[in-house]
Amino acid sequence: MSDTLTKDKIDELLETVVTESKSLLLHNDEHNSFEWVIECLIDICSHSSLQAEQCAMITHFKGRCSVKEGSHEMLKPLKDGLSDRGLSVTIE
Repeated sequence: MSDTLTKDKIDELLETVVTESKSLLLHNDEHNSFEWVIECLIDICSHSSLQAEQCAMITHFKGRCSVKEGSHEMLKPLKDGLSDRGLSVTIE
């Protein structure tokens, strides 16, 4: 049996990766401060301070922001951690 990947097999693997990739979305709310959101993104999602600040600003002006990408299994603990701190987040 050959270990060579065919174009069809590569396309199949890429489709699997793309369809299994999810986004952790932070939604805007009226009760959390910028400072708190930034602190939570740094602590829970391991964002840099600049990245966390940018995500907070995007969320404020656009209503939501994708703060992390990955599998549902990877994102679930992050979602739970942010939710436990009062942030509104979903996995889509």
